[in-house]
Amino acid sequence: MSEFWLISAPGDKENLQALERMNTVTSKSNLSHNTKFTIPDFKVGTLDSLVGLSDELAKLDIFAESLIRRMAQSVVEVMEDAKGKVQENLLANGGLKEKMKCLKIDLTSFVTHFEWDMAKYPAKQPLVSVVDTLAKQLAQIETDLKSRTAAYNTLKTNLENLEKKSMGNLFTRTLSDIVSKEDFVLDSEYLITLLVIVPKPSYVKWQKTYESLSDMVVPRSTKLIAEDKEGGLFTVTLFRKVIDDFKTKAKENKFTVREFYYDEKEIKREREEMTRLLSDKKQQYQTSCVALKKGSSTFPDHKVKVTPLGSPDRPAAGQSVRERESEGEGEGPLLRWLKVNFSEAFIAWIHIKALRVFVESVLRYGLPVNFQAVLLQPHKKSCTKRLREVLNSVFRHLDEVAAASILDASVEIPGLQLSNQDYFPYVYFHIDLSLLD
Repeated sequence: MSEFWLISAPGDKENLQALERMNTVTSKSNLSHNTKFTIPDFKVGTLDSLVGLSDELAKLDIFAESLIRRMAQSVVEVMEDAKGKVQENLLANGGLKEKMKCLKIDLTSFVTHFEWDMAKYPAKQPLVSVVDTLAKQLAQIETDLKSRTAAYNTLKTNLENLEKKSMGNLFTRTLSDIVSKEDFVLDSEYLITLLVIVPKPSYVKWQKTYESLSDMVVPRSTKLIAEDKEGGLFTVTLFRKVIDDFKTKAKENKFTVREFYYDEKEIKREREEMTRLLSDKKQQYQTSCVALKKGSSTFPDHKVKVTPLGSPDRPAAGQSVRERESEGEGEGPLLRWLKVNFSEAFIAWIHIKALRVFVESVLRYGLPVNFQAVLLQPHKKSCTKRLREVLNSVFRHLDEVAAASILDASVEIPGLQLSNQDYFPYVYFHIDLSLLD
């Protein structure tokens, strides 16, 4: 399971024996795997300051968990083409031994082998300073996350808007990636080339009638340049002054003239924009890129396939030959930033958990500081109820009223702010590493 219970009990002889009993029972019954959770001695300060820190740490704990869950979700979104590899990118750096600080380890190993980072969060500093350092670090990560994900989402939206233009049938999709300069009569004062959509069953009718739909239609000027499942896109050249009459007659024969005028600069701009957006998105997570073979559609997942005719090597919109034939390698800047800062935020979160145990243990058990923290990892979800019963039984003596209230919800604990269900005779905090659920 990716669930942990971080608990503490007083460090006197009686309670150390209670911890041993807990270890014996949970081990024999195969309820959980237990390890000591080492927390350094901090400068306690006043009890009033600890009460304030307790509230602040509770809020910071919630914020930190929310932040790392958002970052994990961002990794999922960036790795959209390789979601099966997301978990292996959610790692913590170092934390086991000094010589292993540079290693990337899985989250479970980091928690079970937790060591306080004295260099980053000096224990000799006042607790309030340590908490302030953690809060500022997480706030900066969140600020950067918002700006980076906003930029990425804007990029995705712009790309999706362009992609939508290439979806649909010949009536609605962009034609800039289908037509070419050679399909049109350009720069003529008298002639113009129109694009006409003809239903597939009417191909023969079109060939027989298009020259007579209006006066001044250039003979043998039609050419099929693309088609989808419903029909084909034909060119036809005629004199400009008969455009309206031709459109009317075409409509009467169920031929549809597409409002399209070839503008080489606009088509080039649209293609360059698509290329830039595809490249920018690809660079955010380069290893998600799949090589696009020569002649393939820019958007292979579209339901409506449009096949350009006459020029099979013509690049689709937004594609260069290099893009179609290459495959991205390495990590892009956004994925790299997410991996590094997810690790930083996660490590900070576990340090916050350690601080909460320290502060609550001092408030609960008093001075001088003397408690033992233990990390329990329940073996199965079905074990949690039995495990809770064992803990409540072993540590019942720490707070008889609280222990009784767990069994009888009608019993109120005088002065207790939390609901009875959240309070136990021992200090308890929950750690859930199921960040993608």
